[in-house]
Amino acid sequence: MLILVTYDVNTQDKEGRKRLRRVAKQCMNYGVRVQNSVFECVVDAAQLRLLRKQLEDEIDEHKDSLRIYNLGNRTKSNVEHIGTKSAIDVEGELIF
Repeated sequence: MLILVTYDVNTQDKEGRKRLRRVAKQCMNYGVRVQNSVFECVVDAAQLRLLRKQLEDEIDEHKDSLRIYNLGNRTKSNVEHIGTKSAIDVEGELIF
């Protein structure tokens, strides 16, 4: 399934900047950054549970915000891209 992970981490202090880097790193393990704090990830149900747990462990729920949108399995019809940065075929192989 395709999920969209978005986050807003409060970076007013050193700990916040560390949290921001850790959240981004976790997201990079599962998908592709499409905007500064937005990742597209293709995961199965077990991976989604694990990613959610890892992100919940990283953020400060009193200062930060995390949103995970489940776009389902029909990714081609759920995602429309307009503008710069070429769209990524999330159903294809992800090679970095």
